[in-house]
Amino acid sequence: MLRLHDLPLATARRNPAAQALVAGAATVSYGELARLIEGFAAALVADGLAIQARVAVYSEKSIECVAALFGAACAGGVMVPINPLLKDEQVAYILRDCDVSVLVTTPARLAALAGVLANCPALERIVVIGDRPRPMTAGGAGEAADPGRAGLPPCRSFAEACRDGPFAPVHRTIDDDLAAILYTSGSTGGPKGVVLTHRNMVAGAQSVSSYLDNRPDDRILALLPLSFDYGFSQLTTAFLVGATVVLHNYLLAADTLKLMARERITGLAAVPPLWLQLLAPPWPEGAGASVRYFTNSGGAMPTAVLASLRERMAAARPFLMYGLTEAFRSTFLPPDEVDRRPTSIGKAIPGAEILVLRPDGSPCDVGEAGELVHRGALVSLGYWNDRGRTAERFRPLPPRLPGIVLAELAVWSGDTVTRDADGFLYFVARHDDMIKCSGYRISPTEIEEAVYRTGLVAEVAALGIAHPALGQAIVLVAQPGADQAADSPALVAALRDLLPGFMMPTRIDWLDTPLPRTPNGKVDRKRLATERAAVFGVAKG
Repeated sequence: MLRLHDLPLATARRNPAAQALVAGAATVSYGELARLIEGFAAALVADGLAIQARVAVYSEKSIECVAALFGAACAGGVMVPINPLLKDEQVAYILRDCDVSVLVTTPARLAALAGVLANCPALERIVVIGDRPRPMTAGGAGEAADPGRAGLPPCRSFAEACRDGPFAPVHRTIDDDLAAILYTSGSTGGPKGVVLTHRNMVAGAQSVSSYLDNRPDDRILALLPLSFDYGFSQLTTAFLVGATVVLHNYLLAADTLKLMARERITGLAAVPPLWLQLLAPPWPEGAGASVRYFTNSGGAMPTAVLASLRERMAAARPFLMYGLTEAFRSTFLPPDEVDRRPTSIGKAIPGAEILVLRPDGSPCDVGEAGELVHRGALVSLGYWNDRGRTAERFRPLPPRLPGIVLAELAVWSGDTVTRDADGFLYFVARHDDMIKCSGYRISPTEIEEAVYRTGLVAEVAALGIAHPALGQAIVLVAQPGADQAADSPALVAALRDLLPGFMMPTRIDWLDTPLPRTPNGKVDRKRLATERAAVFGVAKG
């Protein structure tokens, strides 16, 4: 029975001197990482952390960030990684939604959150990666507020929080206990928290690592946010086998390419827009020489992009994958099938079964479009505190044997696929209005709510329109507010304070009349999207 934190701790027992993490000039061995994880876990429990209490980590990638995430799980808590690109109100929503008890963050981010943390009643303490904030009142220009004087919970540095052994006992956990809540945008309303057990996350690491053939001598580049299940997977697959993870907070493609050469990267994962950025500058000598595999998820890999990547990483094997946060990863296309089936999303990963079903639950025929349904050990426990959306997505399968009384819950993806005669799957379309931009699943409602908060529109609809580089671009269709002129620059400027960069619109279309309606009175999104389907030069079909 392995739990999430057992992945690095077991490797530390086998080979404590092996390099676990690289973060800029800083490195830690597995033995050193284990002491940080166990020390932070012991401190959490000593400070009164209840079993399965939530511990949020809102930080760029760092050694301390990783230790805090695995330390929360080791303590018997539930880790909640938060995308460092989110704004203060979005972070506060997550903290309130799952009643976070402990927040781990950086001084600069604590400063930005000082005005909203008072509205997070479950928050009991704050741990700061780096120096503790200097004493001052909330709202000081560009500096972190002193928690005591700002009416916030007690605060100390990560170094102070980590205890050195011998370590006090932590809460007893098993593999079916909660390990993490990963937040992803919902098709309506605020983001939804996907509840994952230790078993879910360990099974995912074992499955993906097996077909990637991860090894102790791998050096895996972590480019993606750790709040993204695909990004966090770089840690779990590496820790399972004792490989090294090179943490990188992505800013410029050229810097990433230099890092790949300097650190002799053997494996990396990205989403299509990031691959496009990495292909833009010239590649320095050695950037792709050591890469033996690369993976893609979060959207279809354009054929031309894949060809360019294979040319620059000549020895690397490409793995094209499809995944759901609700079930971690669902399919992969083996590298030896890429040339024969370039548009396929592959077959089920080890340990999962992927079904293509009609609405009544019966299996589709070869070539017949149906819903992708995922069953197996990777199926999560649903959405935190959201019975309605959980019931929509996590539904029972038709019974396979008459003697089985309890129904098996599976993830009904909402995505339409087909299966060929050889069992390979092909993506067709999405059922809902989710926007898939730069590898992120984005709620149109969340964007629209921010637009309305600016006071510059009377009505707005956020749409995802096919784009050659982004997958989908965010397009706003808006009617100006009463007695207001259409002012795109003012709206964009206002939204920069409310939304992270990946949620910003690429285009704004203004209408001088109310948005079109369907017969039941809702905004006719389908019509609006159809009218703009080719504005970025992507042909339909």
